[in-house]
Amino acid sequence: MNMQNLMAQANKIKRDVEKKQNEIDNMTFEGNSQFVNITMSGKREVKNLKINKNILNDNEDLEILEDMIVIAFNDALFKIDKKTEEELGAYTGGLNGLF
Repeated sequence: MNMQNLMAQANKIKRDVEKKQNEIDNMTFEGNSQFVNITMSGKREVKNLKINKNILNDNEDLEILEDMIVIAFNDALFKIDKKTEEELGAYTGGLNGLF
């Protein structure tokens, strides 16, 4: 196999990975439990959160609680991404040119 064929294969793999990642990024995922429903994008961003109103007495408390959960959840995801980059960045940094 010559270098030109190898580069062509690497470029195809890169395009395929980017296409799949883009598809996942544009998907919607739901997480459910008995009292909570969370909708997220494939980019791991919380888009919506609902809490079963039967567990709270005041609708205003419910709205504040929903907002706070969204903020906390996104903050946790940010911290996961940051830690992953800190821990794995040295290993994956050299692969950026391939994918």
